[in-house]
Amino acid sequence: MIKRTLYFGNPAYLKTKNEQLVIEFPSEMVNGQPVFAESKTVPIEDIGILIIDHQQITITQLTIAKLLANNIAFITCNETHHPTGLLLNLDGHTLQSQRFKQQVEASAPLQKQLWQQTIEAKITNQANLLAQKNINNKALLHFSGKVKSGDSDNCEAQAAAYYWKNIFPIFPNFKRQREGEPPNNLLNYGYAILRAVVARSLVGSGLLPTLGIFHRNQYNAYCLADDIMEPYRPFVDQVVWDIVRMNGNFLDMTPAMKKQLLGIPAMDVKINNEKSPLMNAVQRTTASLAKCFEGKSRKLLYPLLETGYK
Repeated sequence: MIKRTLYFGNPAYLKTKNEQLVIEFPSEMVNGQPVFAESKTVPIEDIGILIIDHQQITITQLTIAKLLANNIAFITCNETHHPTGLLLNLDGHTLQSQRFKQQVEASAPLQKQLWQQTIEAKITNQANLLAQKNINNKALLHFSGKVKSGDSDNCEAQAAAYYWKNIFPIFPNFKRQREGEPPNNLLNYGYAILRAVVARSLVGSGLLPTLGIFHRNQYNAYCLADDIMEPYRPFVDQVVWDIVRMNGNFLDMTPAMKKQLLGIPAMDVKINNEKSPLMNAVQRTTASLAKCFEGKSRKLLYPLLETGYK
């Protein structure tokens, strides 16, 4: 079953009882501070991602411990409502030490082959998204067929230059920059959610999110998550494209936009010719990666973005 994504954007007190997440909401304010009374419960085992996005949210240490014990990705947001922190379980699989060892000992040729597959899948999904939106995708189809081991010709960057120039027709000069103009803000938010989904699944597959197959930034604790999420990024772009279509130039984050982005883990994708919620598809991808490190397979399982969606 698909795990739930819980988002808290108002004052709340989170605690746990009988393996349930107990959520208490303020019934009144006293001297500027909330007094909590009304409550709801959610089974902890049903949760996949929990997002905290308000300065007046209190959560008990026991609750955090139980969230992590159930491999729930715990995200915190800053005062501008953008995700800034991700907390994950350190003990996500019974064979974790064995899989860590296999991951560390993965040969350079294997890692280059895995990166080749990853970039091929990413560019193919970018091309399919352009086709879905009736935008010329011939350049991307060309690049997707030319990716070499390790992407030595940097087809990813060449494809990205064309893709970002064309994906948002109402923004002909759009540049993908973390601190850039909208819809960069929407892309950042969606990618943060996707990154949490991928990191959570990597831990669940007994892998270390820090040790990437391509990304090597010494200051990045989620290099492998950033690798594996690449072919999934166009699914986030698809959601953002729809938001842009509905809102035009008015792209300051609204609750309605946030709701659409929070639905990313549950959106349907096609993987291995089967429809699956994105979160479940990511689990299949990370499981296939573990098999590659184990030597039982040399093929990563990635979803294919369909061109028929409108």
